[in-house]
Amino acid sequence: MDSFLDQNIGSKDKILKSKCDRLQKIIRELGSVAVAFSGGVDSTFLLRICEHTLGENVVAITASSEIIPPKEVEEAKKLAMELDVEHIVISLDVLKNEDFVDNSEERCYFCKHDLYLRFNDIALQKGILHLIDGTNYDDFDDFRPGQRAAQELGVRSPLAEAKLTKEDIRFLSKYLSLPTWNKSPMACLATRIPYGQRITPERINLIHTAESVIHELGINQVRVRLHDERTARIEVAKTDIQLLFELRSWILDRFKRLGFDYITVDLEGYRQGSMNLPLPIEEKKCV
Repeated sequence: MDSFLDQNIGSKDKILKSKCDRLQKIIRELGSVAVAFSGGVDSTFLLRICEHTLGENVVAITASSEIIPPKEVEEAKKLAMELDVEHIVISLDVLKNEDFVDNSEERCYFCKHDLYLRFNDIALQKGILHLIDGTNYDDFDDFRPGQRAAQELGVRSPLAEAKLTKEDIRFLSKYLSLPTWNKSPMACLATRIPYGQRITPERINLIHTAESVIHELGINQVRVRLHDERTARIEVAKTDIQLLFELRSWILDRFKRLGFDYITVDLEGYRQGSMNLPLPIEEKKCV
């Protein structure tokens, strides 16, 4: 890969260098790309490499919807501006999709299918033939029906194709001085609702407000899992659990004002995909 990464990884890790070379080769061969851009660790790194490799033949597309906290969209706008990449933000009303709001195990498939259809249309309007996303190599170990939608619609995943893991991407992002290198994972707010419970604006707003309460404590990594409108299960990093207990009375007061009767702290701490635990084992891994 070009010297902007060579100087940082060339002598450190030959395997990582090979992955980076493969990544840039994939992007160069695509010629022009539209990046499905969330502003997270993976898509920000991908956008940076695309901008360096393809220059003006890159556009970033972000979706604004009820299930994405508004601050995430604002951060994506800021990052795209800093990377000097054309950025398009669209509104996507996913709560009008009955297949999505019914909240089956295929929820993510229906959302991503709608999303990538819209993104593909925008890419074609811009004369760009390839839509790419920030799926990384580790993501294949998680239950992600949305990956099937991406495959059906021809969305490429250069990071995964180059076998770059989340750890690789954070390392490279840090050396590229990207502010997202240590950003906490973010998933749509619908992932806090158990499968089978309908996704409604009221539930989404309740989750967003409850998580904002925990964010006020300076805790970035948080999930408030909504088991019903009366029960909240709070997941934070294990290092932050003690703080929740120290501020127990304050948290109880704020959550009870929101209408919760039962407020719990998950002693296992935050873990990705914890709502997938009830699924059959064969469904937990998306291959």
